[in-house]
Amino acid sequence: MSISRRNFLKVAGGTAGVLALAGCNGGNTDTPASDDGGEGDASQAGGELISVGIINNDPNESGYRTANDKDMKETFTEENGFAAEFAYSMKNEEQIQSAQQFIQNGVKYLLVSAADTAGWDTPLQDAQAAGTQTILFDRVVDADESLYVAAVVSDMDAEGETAVNWLTEQGLDEYNIIHIQGVMGSAAQVGRTGALNKAVEANDNWTLVTQQAADWDAATAQQITQSVIDAGTPFNVIYAENDDMAKGAVAALDAAGITHGKDGDVIIMGFDHNTWALEEVMAGRWNYDGQCNPYQAATILEVINTLESGGTVEEKTIIMEEGYADCETVTQEYIDENGI
Repeated sequence: MSISRRNFLKVAGGTAGVLALAGCNGGNTDTPASDDGGEGDASQAGGELISVGIINNDPNESGYRTANDKDMKETFTEENGFAAEFAYSMKNEEQIQSAQQFIQNGVKYLLVSAADTAGWDTPLQDAQAAGTQTILFDRVVDADESLYVAAVVSDMDAEGETAVNWLTEQGLDEYNIIHIQGVMGSAAQVGRTGALNKAVEANDNWTLVTQQAADWDAATAQQITQSVIDAGTPFNVIYAENDDMAKGAVAALDAAGITHGKDGDVIIMGFDHNTWALEEVMAGRWNYDGQCNPYQAATILEVINTLESGGTVEEKTIIMEEGYADCETVTQEYIDENGI
């Protein structure tokens, strides 16, 4: 279960713990640079700063996103050799507009955490035509791999599968599930939903009491849960696709006097590994929290350093390795190492 939040990577189709980047010295790097950007050796000859356009989701979306944005800002600094511009939106069309603007501005690298997997072919083609190299982070997009240098991402499908496997192992007679989804079409939503849908389809004793999107929002998740409570529909699992939505759902349970967690009537599942969420797991108020590692900037920095030194990136997809916490096994040491 215990996976370091920052120092463990796996290359898709390769060996866990190895970031396969071939630089001009021909060597591989086993451990990513430190979170503060390491030596900051990305600056071009003559001290010219490298221009980078970074497109991310709203930092207020969740604790995960706040940590991810902070990591990017602490890494892509002038001290580390970069002139970085940032753009934020949870709407795909607005992100694409920002991408086009960065390309027109002539940035050397375009870093993208896409709000939606679709619609990126044209902006990535435009970037390539303009000589801008694209690196995806956090999320993949539905575009040909030739259009980007690398993708430093979480395996959202694996996150969902790990969670559903854990839930299966609980051996309930019946699974009556309130499923609270994130932003529809996002990689996190697709991966975490897909695994649960497969389990429901494969098992006669698994039922989705409701399946609704709360767009990562706690208040909306609380409303969804409250509506099920008001309807009097039996349920014994809440599968929320991030911590904030799990928190909102629990608020509705508490208001209704419904027990939850380790010794309660309802299993609570969240994702992201906010420190406060892991503390809920350790206290036994939640049962499960899936990890989603936001600390991707050091790995992106290594990709850029490799390119700047004349090397090539051997693997397109570099996956952050992730674990989970449950109320039976989580420790304070794990929280200290993995909480965000």
